[in-house]
Amino acid sequence: MASKNILVVDDEIGIRELLRDILQDEGYQVQLAENAASARAIRLQERPDIVLLDIWMPDCDGITLLKEWANNSLLTMPVVMMSGHGTIDTAVEATRIGAFDFLEKPIALQKLLKTVESALKHSEQLPKSEMNLSSLGKSPIISALKERLDKIAMNVTPSPLLLIGPKGSGTELCARYLHQPGSPWLQLTEFNQLATAPIEILEATRDGVVFISEVAELNKIEQKGLLLLMTKAEKYSTRVVCGTSENLPKLQAESLFDHNLLQLLSAVSLRVPALDEHKEDIPDLVVAIANLQLELADVEYREFDIAALNALRNADWPGDLAQLDAVIRNLIQTSLGEKITLEDVKRVLTQFENPKALPEETSSEAISADNATTHHAESTQNKGEPATANTAEDQAWHPNFNQPLREARDEFERTYIQYHMKKVSNNMSKLAEIAGLERTHLYRKLKQLNIKIKN
Repeated sequence: MASKNILVVDDEIGIRELLRDILQDEGYQVQLAENAASARAIRLQERPDIVLLDIWMPDCDGITLLKEWANNSLLTMPVVMMSGHGTIDTAVEATRIGAFDFLEKPIALQKLLKTVESALKHSEQLPKSEMNLSSLGKSPIISALKERLDKIAMNVTPSPLLLIGPKGSGTELCARYLHQPGSPWLQLTEFNQLATAPIEILEATRDGVVFISEVAELNKIEQKGLLLLMTKAEKYSTRVVCGTSENLPKLQAESLFDHNLLQLLSAVSLRVPALDEHKEDIPDLVVAIANLQLELADVEYREFDIAALNALRNADWPGDLAQLDAVIRNLIQTSLGEKITLEDVKRVLTQFENPKALPEETSSEAISADNATTHHAESTQNKGEPATANTAEDQAWHPNFNQPLREARDEFERTYIQYHMKKVSNNMSKLAEIAGLERTHLYRKLKQLNIKIKN
C-alpha cells in the first residue's frame, strides 16, 4: 500500500523540517510549504491525504487559506491547524470552517502522531469533492440565499421546501446545504415510488432529506403520493425539498398540478437566482469547477487568464450553472496552451453558431451517404414514384436568430412536435416515446405551445 502524503505548511523552517523528519520516520511522504502561496499551488496540483497548517504566516493566515479551500470545494482532506499562541475562539472558528483538529505548539510527539493517525482514518471516509452552495459565490444575492437557508435549517421541525429556479441552476446545491452529513440523502428519480411506496421512502430517509429536482414532472397519481409523503414526513424527521422551473400556480389553474400539494409547497419557498443575476461570481465558479475536474476526473488543473475569465463573466448563460460547467470542462479538455485564453473561450462559446462543414472537412462516409440518397431519389423517380428525400417537411429547420431565445426555443419545439405528430398520426403514446417525455409532460407541452390535437 502506498504511504500517505502529508503537506506541512509553516513559515518557520525549523518546525517544518522537524515535522518532516518525524513523519518520514513513521513512513509517511511529506511535502513542505513555507507560506500560503506555496500551499495553494501544491493543493491545485494534487490532493494531500492530510494538511498540517500553521495559523500565523506572513502572506496569508491559515484561517483565511482554510476558508478559501472550503469556498473553492478544495477542503476534501483533513486539515489540522497549528499555532503557538492559539485561542479557544480561533480553534472554534477553524473547526466551524472545516478543520479536523487543532494542535498547540510546541507539539508533543505522541499527540502529533495520534492526531495524524486519526485524521488519516477520517480521510478515508471523506467523499470526493463536489460542488456546494459556497461554490455559487459571495455576491449579495447568493449571501442572502444562504442566510435564508440557514434560517430554514434552524427550524426544529424540518418543513417541506420549494426551490424555484431555472433549469440547470443551483437548486440541488441548496437542497444539499440543508442535508446533515451522515444522514440519509435521496434524490428521487423513480417517481413511480411516490405512487406505490411513499412510506417506504420515508422509512429509508429517516432524519435525512428527500430531493425532487422537478416536481412539475410528476403525474397526478405521483402528486397524490408526494402529498401523502409530505404530510407524514414530520413523523420521520425527514425534510422534503422540491425544485421547479415551471409556473406551478399556472399548472394548477390548468388542472395539471394538485391544488393541495401546491398549497403545502408554497408555505416555505425560495427563489434560486439564475447565473445571469450574479455574474460577478462567475470567476470564482470557474476556479471551483476547474478544481473539481482535478478531484473527480484526475484532469490536470488549467489556469484561466484574465481575458478568458472576463469573457465568461460577460457571456449569456441560458443553460445556467449546468451550461457553465459543461463549457469549463470542454475548455479544460480541448485547449492546447498552458493557460486557457480568450480565444479558447470564444471557440467553445460559439461552436454551435451556424456550424457548417467546409468542403475539405466533409467525410467520405457523408459523401457516400449523400450520393446514395441522390441515387435512390433518381431511381425512384425513374420508376414513376414520388421522391421524398427533399420534401419540405424533411428539410432542415432554419431558426430565426433575430428573436428572443425563449421564442426561438418554442418555435423549434412547436415545429418538432408538429412534425412527429404528423408522422405518428396523432398517436400520443408514440409521440411521447419519440420525444422522450412523460404523457403528462407532453400534454402540458402541447398546451404551452398552443398545439391542438386533431382527432
